[in-house]
Amino acid sequence: MTTPSPKTPAPRLWAGLAALGVTVACGGAALSWSGDGGDRPRVTDTRAGVSYTVPEGWRHDPAADRELLGAFSSRISRASAAAPAEDATVLTGAAGRPVPGAELRRTAEGAARSNAAFFFPDAAPTLTESRRTELGGHPAHTVALDVPHDGGTARVELTVVAGDHPAFLLALASNAADSHVLADVHAVEASVALDGRAS
Repeated sequence: MTTPSPKTPAPRLWAGLAALGVTVACGGAALSWSGDGGDRPRVTDTRAGVSYTVPEGWRHDPAADRELLGAFSSRISRASAAAPAEDATVLTGAAGRPVPGAELRRTAEGAARSNAAFFFPDAAPTLTESRRTELGGHPAHTVALDVPHDGGTARVELTVVAGDHPAFLLALASNAADSHVLADVHAVEASVALDGRAS
């Protein structure tokens, strides 16, 4: 499982993504408002079989989802007041093949390193976390990597859910020390609901 398409801090990333861009032909994501008493919108990603809440200060552009690379089917991003360029992104998609529970760790760690190499090709990532978790009530595994970036440290965090039609969430943050961004990423993960495809 390889992944691609997020933040602005490295101009080279956007150039590479534009060159590799593939339009998603089927499925997609739509924005709706939650009916559970919350006032936050939710993204429903039918291709990946997931839905999740959009944190305050983040945005979802359904039209831009159609331009994501083939591995991804939806994307939300955040821009801070201090840095109008996007400083964090969460992407979702279908993992592409069934992932048995026994292979979750290996699959997630391999995919996280692959994505770190794609988005930060000149940096050596450091594994900071690898843990079993749940996504939408299903067994999952989360891997976090810290990557040297622009004189600081960026974060790559990937969660893969097991099942016959597994999904993944990939978070990219330009500042691994930004606790607000990481809290938002974890809130997105906690809000995930899976439909019948990801069982």
